[in-house]
Amino acid sequence: MGLHAAITEKILAAALKVHTQLGAGCLESTYGACLCHQLTTDGMTFAHQVRLPIVYEGIQLAAAYRVDFIVENCVILEIKAVEKLLPLHLAQILTYLKLSQHRVGLLVNFNVPHLRDGIRRVIRD
Repeated sequence: MGLHAAITEKILAAALKVHTQLGAGCLESTYGACLCHQLTTDGMTFAHQVRLPIVYEGIQLAAAYRVDFIVENCVILEIKAVEKLLPLHLAQILTYLKLSQHRVGLLVNFNVPHLRDGIRRVIRD
């Protein structure tokens, strides 16, 4: 099993429950709200809409980014409801991993017929 595999499996199980109930076609905010409920129900600790500062020329700039979820203080979860995941989405989660010092991220696109087709696991080297 890979880094944080048990946690990512629980996150993906929660995402699958949400996707099974709602299907594709909802707003990202709807999936986010339902995922908050499901993660809580499943007993997972998480922070939602976490502000992630950036340091530029030695100055910390506060509201640079906002991460969808940090689960169990070790996995970044970014959710999307888009036609398809783009290289920009991957770059976004890689940036969040770098700035937060976390190593594992999940990029989940709910706007797919089968959720397995919308999942991308990302590990920062």
